[in-house]
Amino acid sequence: MAGKVEKQVEDVVERVIKGTDYELVEVEYQKEGADWYLRVYIDHPEGIVLDQCEKLSREISTILDKEDPIPNSYILEVSSPGIERPLKKDEDFHRFAGYRVSASTYTPIEGKKSFQGTLLGLEANVVAIQDGGDKWMIPREKISMIHLSVDL
Repeated sequence: MAGKVEKQVEDVVERVIKGTDYELVEVEYQKEGADWYLRVYIDHPEGIVLDQCEKLSREISTILDKEDPIPNSYILEVSSPGIERPLKKDEDFHRFAGYRVSASTYTPIEGKKSFQGTLLGLEANVVAIQDGGDKWMIPREKISMIHLSVDL
């Protein structure tokens, strides 16, 4: 059910942000304790501020209330994906080539399931990550999670 709800909400959000510089990064629909949470992560080339999240939250909420695609009550949260944003779309892998990333795989690749390094890009559905002299070529379907990584 969560996947179907996420897809329906993605369609709503894409309609709301069409023609703007906003980017839909991710939609999550999950139960935490007794409550369902609908989280919408958006980004903008200049970053996201609270006022933008509030405005988009109202617009998204109005459409969701009218179309009512979600069978139970939920808490809607609209926010920035943060500094360690996930990489989801093909264009993310091209846009953030040269940035540090952290990735996890479903199964081991060369004996490892966790990778950190510089994203080299995506080609033929294979993600390339380099850390010093080590270079990993990871089939995208084997990646369970990949996000930007900030070294502090």
